[in-house]
Amino acid sequence: MGRSAKRLRGDEKPLPHLSMTNTRPPLAPWVAAFLVACGGAASYGPTTPAPTSPTEIADLHDGARVTGLDDRRFDHQGYWDAVEPYLGGSVSSRVAGESAEGRSIRHITFGSGPVTVLLWSQMHGNESTASMALADMTRFFHDSPDHPLARRIAEGATVHMIPMLNPDGAERFRRRNAQGIDVNRDARRLQTPEGRLLKTVNDELQPDFGFNLHDQSAAVRVSGTDLGVAIALLAPAFNEARDVDDKRRRAMQVATLLIEAVEPLVGQHVAKYDDTFNPRAFGDLMGAWGASTVLIESGAWEDDPQKQHLRKTNFVGILAALDAIATGRYAEYDPEVYESLAYNGRRLPDLLIRGGTVAVPGIPVLEADLLVEYSMPLLEEGGMISDIGDLGTSEAQDTLDVDGLYLVPMSSALDAGGGLDVGAPAHFTVADDPEGRRVRFLFEGRPSTRR
Repeated sequence: MGRSAKRLRGDEKPLPHLSMTNTRPPLAPWVAAFLVACGGAASYGPTTPAPTSPTEIADLHDGARVTGLDDRRFDHQGYWDAVEPYLGGSVSSRVAGESAEGRSIRHITFGSGPVTVLLWSQMHGNESTASMALADMTRFFHDSPDHPLARRIAEGATVHMIPMLNPDGAERFRRRNAQGIDVNRDARRLQTPEGRLLKTVNDELQPDFGFNLHDQSAAVRVSGTDLGVAIALLAPAFNEARDVDDKRRRAMQVATLLIEAVEPLVGQHVAKYDDTFNPRAFGDLMGAWGASTVLIESGAWEDDPQKQHLRKTNFVGILAALDAIATGRYAEYDPEVYESLAYNGRRLPDLLIRGGTVAVPGIPVLEADLLVEYSMPLLEEGGMISDIGDLGTSEAQDTLDVDGLYLVPMSSALDAGGGLDVGAPAHFTVADDPEGRRVRFLFEGRPSTRR
């Protein structure tokens, strides 16, 4: 992210960097989700500040941050090696069950208060941001049980965490489990061992509150704006009518609290997730089963490919929410602030390659633009062609201008008959000539080797 450079034209010498134009919007100050009539000041509900402010919680993160999780593509062993030193003392841990491939799924507990809270993360194996945050929270609870924040949480709530619910997916850094099932669409049939485990823990605990922790696409914009979504929130519907009963209203109040808590870190880059009821999804059915459930989706942040800033944002938001739940302060928050949030909006493709001439060997050349989608968008790796042609009205997160140059597909981009099609790897030689002899640079799933 954050790339920009001069245009690269066919009559110029190679530049020291690519001609990339970044259309990701600059970060902007917070625009309040809800304004009171008098004076237009932001009003979340409470008239007194939180005992421990979001800024103070953010300051705690440096001391609580667990080492060894800097790369978000950690595996099961790496995760628990990093967390293991912080289990014990005020933090208890047990093996709650196993994945389809026999990897342990662990259940961490802190506190002994009357309000029961259940948090689970990484039920999609490639959505690891909250797992990092739960590791940091575990360390905070372990190392600082006498901190006023930890003490209030422990006295008012019992916090149960299941980090990395889908360790087999995490091992492959993919969404689905080893059986090929989306665990978050298994709440009704309960065919996966991971889904059954979560349902069993829920039935045993009968939690008052639940936190369903996920990552969403980096390409999503806040509806009606060009702002990328850093955090999306949802108080899920528990039926088709999307009724709001007491437990869902409580979830909306917690969501409003979360908006306030993450504001110092992500400003107005907050949206609401689609609240259409899904009878197969755990977040929705947790509400039907009795918990006030909140979905937190971590999107993307500028220059944060490993999502370390959003890791900290989750740490701050979740601890602030647990504090308010443990003390009952969440009830002072206005659910209309959450309701007024703009929804997740349009999704922008990753890259537009504009102005070039596509030269497939043995086929007439043509002027054409290309859209590229990365399999690893935050790292800008694994580009695949998603469209070819006149894309002059298309938007993308980044633009590569190759005006006057030729895009010569490599053999890996061509089908068995030597043709080019969408879905192919974005592998090209970018050159001054249609044969690809005078090479400017290579594009192998991403701009790469220069010559």
